[in-house]
Amino acid sequence: MTHSLELSSARWRRSSYSNTNGGECVEITDDFPGLVPVRDSKNPTGPSLVVNAAAWGEFVSSLK
Repeated sequence: MTHSLELSSARWRRSSYSNTNGGECVEITDDFPGLVPVRDSKNPTGPSLVVNAAAWGEFVSSLK
C-alpha cells in the first residue's frame, strides 16, 4: 500500500557536514512523528524517500 505525505510546508534541514555550496547533500524534516522524509537538496521539488524513524536512526548510527 502506498501513502503520500504532504511535504510542501515541511521544514527541511541539511546535515551539519554539508557544505554551503549546495553540493551533494540530503535534507530531512522532523515534521512527521515516526517518519523521516529525505530528499536531494539539489532537487527540492523532486521525489522524497520516507523511512521509518527507527530505521533512519539505525542507518545514521551505522555511518558513525
